[in-house]
Amino acid sequence: MTTNVTALGERRRYDELVARYRNDLYRYAFWLSRDPDVAEDVVQEAMLRAWKKFPDLRETSQAKPWLLTIVRRENARYFERQRSGSVDLEQVAGELAVSGDDPDIAVLREGILGLEADYREPLVLQVLMGFSTQEIADVLELTQGAVLTRLHRARGKLKSLLADTPTDGTRQ
Repeated sequence: MTTNVTALGERRRYDELVARYRNDLYRYAFWLSRDPDVAEDVVQEAMLRAWKKFPDLRETSQAKPWLLTIVRRENARYFERQRSGSVDLEQVAGELAVSGDDPDIAVLREGILGLEADYREPLVLQVLMGFSTQEIADVLELTQGAVLTRLHRARGKLKSLLADTPTDGTRQ
């Protein structure tokens, strides 16, 4: 009976953590994969993997970086298995447009989606997830200096893109 109570407690703890971070996990998976269906599949697989490894999580305060690392690795596994074709960025940018179709937001999102993964990942972790550079370094298994360099280059590429884009959202 004690084992069942312990298992129920662990399950409840896991469910609470997943519920707290599920939207962040999906957003991160989407920015990595650029496809809402793939993102959902990646998150589901990541949650299964997290459940199996849940006893390894020592500190609840580290749950979010731990889960994001699992999502990142699961995304890589997914694409290794699928070897899928490329995604139409204009279609994805259209799906991301907020109500009101603000052209500036659409251009920014298209620019972020157009960044190489090495630059897109740390930028998304910092801007959308609010991670510090050290937390990003831990998730991406990089040095903090490498993260700072990638963030600087990502911003430079976006700034260049936005400077070349008129305010009505069309390309010159």
